[in-house]
Amino acid sequence: MTAGQESPVVSTPHGAVRGRWEHGVAVFRGIPYAAPPFGPRRFRPPVPPTPWDGVRDAGSFGPTAPKPPYSEAFAQYLADPVVPGDDCLNLNVWTPEPGPGARLPVLVWLHGGALTRGSSSVPVYDGRTFARDGVVFVSVNYRLGVEGYGLFPDAPANAGLRDQLAALQWVRASIAAFGGDPDRVTLGGQSAGAISTGALIAAPQAQGLVRRAVLQSGAPEASDRDKVRRMVRRIATRLKIPATAEAFAEADRDLLLRAQGEAGRLSSPVLGGPAFGIVVDGDLVPRDPLEALTEGGAAPGVELLMGWTRDEYRLWLVPGGLLERVDRLGPVALAAARARCHCGHEVVRGYRDLHPEAGTAETVGQLVTDHLLRIPLHRLADGRTEPSYVYEFTWPSLLPGLGSCHALELGFVFDSGDVPESRKLAGEGAPQELADAMHSAWVRFATEGDPGWRRWDPSHPIRVFDAAPPLTTYGLRDRELALWTADAAVTGPGAGRRSRLRG
Repeated sequence: MTAGQESPVVSTPHGAVRGRWEHGVAVFRGIPYAAPPFGPRRFRPPVPPTPWDGVRDAGSFGPTAPKPPYSEAFAQYLADPVVPGDDCLNLNVWTPEPGPGARLPVLVWLHGGALTRGSSSVPVYDGRTFARDGVVFVSVNYRLGVEGYGLFPDAPANAGLRDQLAALQWVRASIAAFGGDPDRVTLGGQSAGAISTGALIAAPQAQGLVRRAVLQSGAPEASDRDKVRRMVRRIATRLKIPATAEAFAEADRDLLLRAQGEAGRLSSPVLGGPAFGIVVDGDLVPRDPLEALTEGGAAPGVELLMGWTRDEYRLWLVPGGLLERVDRLGPVALAAARARCHCGHEVVRGYRDLHPEAGTAETVGQLVTDHLLRIPLHRLADGRTEPSYVYEFTWPSLLPGLGSCHALELGFVFDSGDVPESRKLAGEGAPQELADAMHSAWVRFATEGDPGWRRWDPSHPIRVFDAAPPLTTYGLRDRELALWTADAAVTGPGAGRRSRLRG
């Protein structure tokens, strides 16, 4: 190799960066797209980084956003590296051909983690496989928890979402120098990253920045402002400070994280509880993103790839033994699920009739999964004239109890099953053929806008990914979703439609 091959150098609007050649692709890690969001910039919208002279080394992942650790029960399944430092608004680029002129498709990735955890340095998100297959891959860190999604009377809302927008604007201005085509950008994410993707493509300020979007196990939504305020007040009470950005900005970071972890300890997508979320702010999020995308004409021309896993709820209930506890609660758990999903008795009764073999936990889990994911994503696909492609992931983990749980598909989409962090969810011996099928579909979508199966239409085609060769089914779970439609007709418009996902 020549010296240039050993150390690729690319110029950005803020200065030059030096990456590394790894596995045949160029990797640039920890590139700042905005200034550190601390000191006078804490709880404020992102601003550009200070330009630097010379060449900045981009060989290591940059600092991760402040976040509490996963509980011991969840840490056995989910990796969440911590890189210390203030310069946490950074991103990474994997490219097969650094330098202008290549004009390759681009995939920008927003990690999940309930808007409170996660980072771009999670090994499952290694972008080398996308770069290997001709896609410039960008992964982004953004502010989390109260730093990114706290709602205060004296600061703008949705700081973390504004970070993501700043990263997209950086991609627009910079990615051609890394070999990418700024007119062929696919924005994607899983769970909270998918929710963020939905909000961004609906945002007026992001129009023209995204050509396609991928929503994995997350639907566009707006959280209730009062619920987010209550989360902030819970933290403020623990810290004995006012619930203002000015007071929170003076708080010790470690104490703030500890109070945030305590305030959200009982939060669960299935059971509800306090949580952070994206809110309507009259600016970046002028209305509910799902309504904007289905009724307001937002994101014209943007093609969508979206879907879910068959047993999303098992990642939320299996750790810590919640699955068995919900089964023991029986009718009490079903009543709580009905309240959680804002649905009538007939919906719950219909699920029990359709699946008499299912236990209480499975019934509750599927009810909540439909409420959070399948209903709003069906609505999104139905409400768009642009092509939409829908999938369901059904391969069950080789670990006991997890089934086809939330986040299991990530190792297959990234073709990163060889890393230990993928095996934390999948177990040993996951089928490489499934990774080949999913990864190639995502590459094809980012490249051509067509993942390889029939686009959504009134017959509801859904590509099912399992150990066997992928197949397309029609009307998957339409019987269950019809129960919600009938319920809405009885209980009023919108019943069973408002969703909230944390994961």
